[in-house]
Amino acid sequence: MKQKLGMVIESLSSYHFLILKKRRVKDVISPIVFDATYSLGEHIVEKKEKELPALKPVLRWKKGQKMSQRNQTIFERNCQSDDCAADLKLQGKLFLSSVDDRAPYLALGAVKNISLNITISNIGDDAYDTNIAFNFSKELFFIKMWQKDEMGIACELLEPDSDFLKCSVGFPFMRSKSKYEFSVIFDTSHLSGEEEILSFLVSAQSGNLEHNLQDNSITLTVPLMHEVDSSITGTVSPSSFIYGQSVAASQFTQLEDFECHFQDLNFTLQIYNAGPSTLPGSFVDISVPNRLSATGADMFHIRQMMVAQDKGNCSFQNNPTPCVIPQEKENIFHTIFAFFTKSGRKVLDCERPGRSCLIIRCNLSSLAKAESRSIDVQMLLNTEILKKDTSSVIQFVTRAKVRVDTSNRAIEVPNGNSEHATVVFEALHNLEPRGYVVGWIIAISLLVGILIFLLLAVLLWKMGFFRRKYKEIIEAEKNRQENEDSWDWVQKSQ
Repeated sequence: MKQKLGMVIESLSSYHFLILKKRRVKDVISPIVFDATYSLGEHIVEKKEKELPALKPVLRWKKGQKMSQRNQTIFERNCQSDDCAADLKLQGKLFLSSVDDRAPYLALGAVKNISLNITISNIGDDAYDTNIAFNFSKELFFIKMWQKDEMGIACELLEPDSDFLKCSVGFPFMRSKSKYEFSVIFDTSHLSGEEEILSFLVSAQSGNLEHNLQDNSITLTVPLMHEVDSSITGTVSPSSFIYGQSVAASQFTQLEDFECHFQDLNFTLQIYNAGPSTLPGSFVDISVPNRLSATGADMFHIRQMMVAQDKGNCSFQNNPTPCVIPQEKENIFHTIFAFFTKSGRKVLDCERPGRSCLIIRCNLSSLAKAESRSIDVQMLLNTEILKKDTSSVIQFVTRAKVRVDTSNRAIEVPNGNSEHATVVFEALHNLEPRGYVVGWIIAISLLVGILIFLLLAVLLWKMGFFRRKYKEIIEAEKNRQENEDSWDWVQKSQ
């Protein structure tokens, strides 16, 4: 019976295959399965009186066998090879939607979306149920799939917030010697930049047997960079001040237990990030010329430094002896000479070689796009040292520079804003000498004037200025005039 049942199933499968050929076949991979189960029907025997019960037929069944017969029909289509193997080849390229799509990195905040241009080809037999899977970062969002012509490609996420995208290509089969091109676009505006590289794992597969799987998957990567445009500006208050012996002490600041008079200076530096990315970290270097000469004393003393919102810290080496009063070793003549020679302008600039400078380094935390941060520095300048200089105007050139932290994958945009700032303030001497110096100047001036007058008088006397014969000169002049008058009369009479 079992053999007869198998023959019946085979005939049914052949019949059903002929029926399928007349209709459009969608699933050509799954085989057609026929399953027939057999059992004994109800056995009815006429019952007679006084006879034993009739025997019932029993199937001969052994352990491990089933009372069923299964058969399946496997069929394939357009097979050129013995095993109908497909041969898929996957290629891809990343395209950044930015001004310069040739940039070797993705600038966070500047690139709004990224496109994966995918090309898949099949050089084997028809590939049934071909799919391309995209595994990407969870910070990306799938926007859409774009194809130039309608080629039977459909993409969908496995879940609404999933990082796995599946695209069906050429359903139900991808023909042999065919090629498909399409693009998958993702939103990159929510990338945090915690990962150094943005990677896409793309793989293709089909329901066919495939011998070469090496070209079925590709990995597309692009580095993530913080592209910033940082700038710095600065101001100082006051921008100029007057110092000298006659300037009132109330105009200056005095520290407790110190005799020096200090000029209070307030620097304000403003750091700004024009973007397009967040600046993860930066350094600000401030250099202030600290000495009038290479062997002189330090002039500046930092009282307070503050970074706005406590989003940074500054380090510096403060002056251990802020109050230094140079000792006067000159006599009165040296003092008078220094007063008359106090003229001209002296420029103190840290960029000049051999100049001693006070260096301040500030580390700033992250700075978002279009955000600014200020650094306030309160300093004291010892004016006692300035009084001993021979210049009437001393100009201090303070320089500040902002630098990005390259260890956080930050880079400055080319041709951006200036990353340097120059703050200039001037110390002006009032050119008023001390009281005793004024007296000495007047006395010396009178003495010099009298000496010059006497010298001129002696010179004139030696030259005979005071011994001229005025009477002879007058007589000679009178005779000359008479001669001229007589000559004139003779000419008229003629």
